[in-house]
Amino acid sequence: MAALKGKTLFITGASRGIGLEVAKRAAEDGANIVIAAKTKRKHPKLPGTIYTAAEEIEAAGGKALPLVVDIREEKQVVAAVEQAVASFGGIDILVNNASAIFLAGTLETPMKRFDLMNQVNVRGTYLCCQACLPHLLQADNPHILTFSPPLNLNPSWFKNHTAYSMAKYGMSMTVLGLAEEFRAQGVAVNALWPKTVINTAALAMLGGLVAPERCRQPRIMADAAWTILSQDSRQCSGNFFIDEEVLRAAGECDFSSYAVDPEQPLAKDLFLD
Repeated sequence: MAALKGKTLFITGASRGIGLEVAKRAAEDGANIVIAAKTKRKHPKLPGTIYTAAEEIEAAGGKALPLVVDIREEKQVVAAVEQAVASFGGIDILVNNASAIFLAGTLETPMKRFDLMNQVNVRGTYLCCQACLPHLLQADNPHILTFSPPLNLNPSWFKNHTAYSMAKYGMSMTVLGLAEEFRAQGVAVNALWPKTVINTAALAMLGGLVAPERCRQPRIMADAAWTILSQDSRQCSGNFFIDEEVLRAAGECDFSSYAVDPEQPLAKDLFLD
């Protein structure tokens, strides 16, 4: 079933990792993908650029529009949305994938890191929603999907990295609020979070805390995202989904193919009791 055929997805941070996998999964249906990311030239430590991502998306069967976008910058986001609409005629889906992470205690967190996480995670997510919503409100089956955790006020998720938890929960609060605000207009607003640590470039930010062999590959998040985005927007909103639970509900029973090393025990992700 090509549920996303002809749909236009605006995906932040889609030059690599989970964002790129979500883009390629939608591209398999024949979707249009707006790659809104910063990496225009090869990074010394990170894989991929918006242009290599565009090549992979088009090889998968979709159409790609690579745009240099720093989601902290309002003018850049607004201009990218305008270019997306001019190129593809509208926006059907927004995927808030871009995020900044810094896991440290309060005394070890420079304010520039605090500001970065809040500017990217909270402000950037809110800004992209605000810019895309006028077009989503005109779409047939509009969705906003944000990669943020279920709201959980267990103090254990704050004590070791208060700044990061505040920033990620800010994204989740955006989901909570917009889902209710736009429920009557039929815009689905949901969150998705992994049950296990995912093997992406962000893994390096954990300082070796989790070995790649104990992770799952980004494709599990892409398949779960595809399942959510294929739903009727009026019947699926305000949820804080977990990737494995989404796929189990859709009939998947064997998750071994998603593991980096099926022989290794999986590391549970943050924010899940």
